[in-house]
Amino acid sequence: MINVAVVGYGNIGKSVVKAVLLADDMKLCGIIRRTPSPIPSIDVPVATDIEHLTEKIDVVILCAPSRSIPDTAGKYLSKGISTVDSFDIHTQIKDVRAKLDKLAKDGNAVSVTAAGWDPGSDSCIRVLMQAMIPTGVTYTNFGPGMSMGHSVAVKAIDGVVDAISMTIPLGTGIHRRMVYVQLEKGAEFTRVENAVKNDPYFVHDETHVIQVEDINEVKNAGHGVDLQRLGMSSGVNNQRMSFNMTIDNPALTAQIMTGCARAACRLKSGCYTIIEIPPVDLLPGEREYWVSKLV
Repeated sequence: MINVAVVGYGNIGKSVVKAVLLADDMKLCGIIRRTPSPIPSIDVPVATDIEHLTEKIDVVILCAPSRSIPDTAGKYLSKGISTVDSFDIHTQIKDVRAKLDKLAKDGNAVSVTAAGWDPGSDSCIRVLMQAMIPTGVTYTNFGPGMSMGHSVAVKAIDGVVDAISMTIPLGTGIHRRMVYVQLEKGAEFTRVENAVKNDPYFVHDETHVIQVEDINEVKNAGHGVDLQRLGMSSGVNNQRMSFNMTIDNPALTAQIMTGCARAACRLKSGCYTIIEIPPVDLLPGEREYWVSKLV
């Protein structure tokens, strides 16, 4: 059994807890959160620090905002505890991987970073498409749906009570961001709007910020992607392929992170992205079983 602790109990944390509880090869040994009060219907310890858990933890699944991941993961890796996170700022993944790789090797642990569905499982699809069509172009069209990373970034802005960022695909990998914000009484909308549009999450996309009275009126955790690649294979043009899915965002992110927690126990120390992990290691049981079943 793989002993797992979940750090954070927001949208992703709640889904990760469910995924771990449903995994036959894992044991949920604790939930780490700022408020250590028991969670109804879940009979596991809740603590403010992993040191307060009685069982030895093999892997912690970090359900925290991306910008906190390098420091949060380092805290556990230095203790020799492996980590999995869903860091989603694409332009910073290479640098974060390098930083966590050193910390993981120093702590004789494993870090799996950027382990969601994009970056994450979609990254694996892009690798396969690249291998099948080595010359060409790939378009990643997200949505329409809620982006958790973008939404969390807006929630961190002073004066914002709650927020949701919806991603609207315009085609050929271009997107529009529709950001709905519920503000504190007295908060200046123009200041919040400017902060959103100048945030690295939004600065490269067409972004519209809309104030609402109650964010619950527009909340929706659904999302999706349409990956398209066209180009040339073996010198032959007009090769085309696509991958499409419609998902519940937290649920799929949680499932990928849970699979990566399993893989972390099979890897040498260091930091990995999901494209560096054999896909079979995301699955429970022996490789031979899956080779006979899926190949």
